[in-house]
Amino acid sequence: MITCFIQYQIDPTKKGQFEQYARNWGQAIPRCGADLIGYYAPHEGSSTLAYGVYSIKDLAAYEQYRARLSADPLGRENYEFAQKEKFILKEERTFLKLASLPHGEAG
Repeated sequence: MITCFIQYQIDPTKKGQFEQYARNWGQAIPRCGADLIGYYAPHEGSSTLAYGVYSIKDLAAYEQYRARLSADPLGRENYEFAQKEKFILKEERTFLKLASLPHGEAG
């Protein structure tokens, strides 16, 4: 299992648009095969950093998921919404694997 962390730099005057974008992914991402942990909008501190986090089996599964997401009507609509509204200024993806033991397990 790998986890994708997406760090967004957003236009702070368009936080509402980012929140709508996040709600849309809340429907489309699980439907297309990833385990959505959540999308996070600025609340306190930085007004420009936002995050999306989801897990998926491996990079091969990720490629299949991305193809399904691109074909999904809400997925396409959400990509277009972001392009039209220009609330995302920068987007970076990092794929990580869990390195710690679950709580309570002895090594």
